[in-house]
Order: sequence, then C-alpha cells, then structure tokens
Amino acid sequence: MALSSLQKFLRLPGADRSLLLHSALLIGAARLALWVLPFNTARRLFARRARQSHDPLPTIERIGWAISVAKGFVPKGNCLPQALAAESLLTRSGHPVELRIGVAKTDDGGLEAHAWVESEGRLVVGDLVQGLSSYTPLPPLPSAGR
Repeated sequence: MALSSLQKFLRLPGADRSLLLHSALLIGAARLALWVLPFNTARRLFARRARQSHDPLPTIERIGWAISVAKGFVPKGNCLPQALAAESLLTRSGHPVELRIGVAKTDDGGLEAHAWVESEGRLVVGDLVQGLSSYTPLPPLPSAGR
C-alpha cells in the first residue's frame, strides 16, 4: 500500500519538513505577490526577506527538491513563483543564484516565457520535459538586491 502524502511528509527529517513547508509558503506568497505587484517589486520584497533570515543552510540540491515537491501543493504555482521562491531560499542560504527568463515561439506564432534558476552552473528549478533548449534566454537579470 502506498503511503499517503501526509505519511510521507511525517517520515521526513525535521529539517526537510521545515524546508518543504517554507518552500510551499514561499511559492504561494510569490504567486500572490505576482498577482498584485509588478515583478521587480515582488522580487525585491523576496530578496529583502532572504537577507533578513537566519535559518539553517540547506544545500542547493535540497532546495531544488523542496521546490519541486512544494509546487504541487500551490495552485498556479508555475515557473515564475517557483523561481522567486528558489531565488529567495538560495540567497538566504548563501548560495550564488541566477534567475533566468527565456522565450520561445509557439506553433501559432505567439511567444511563451519560462523562468528557471541556476546556481553554481547547475539548474536548480525550472527543468522542463522538453528541456530548456527551445527557449532563448533573455539577458541575465540583475541581482534582486539592487
């Protein structure tokens, strides 16, 4: 018999449970912030929060794991809220972070955008089944703290 989501969650180590809950809350907060605020304003708010935190330092891999699991619990927690949450967690943990946005042309001639996060040359959040190769990256965004 498969374990329920709650049973799986309760079997996680305390640090992973905390990181997972924090990730879900950040994705949800990012989703709401992006709904009511311009992107740059929301990003600055998350950056300010990240600098004020003194939480334990999860690894890049654990942050990627937490965002990938938590996104399933946040309605409309698509790539941009995930990227903002990951950027905040990585910054707070002292990891280098680069939030990237790319665009691709759709079959009907429109544009589609996608956000992802890289750290230390590795993709942390935003991997796609078809890969990122179909997206043309926009110039790198400046640091959120600027």
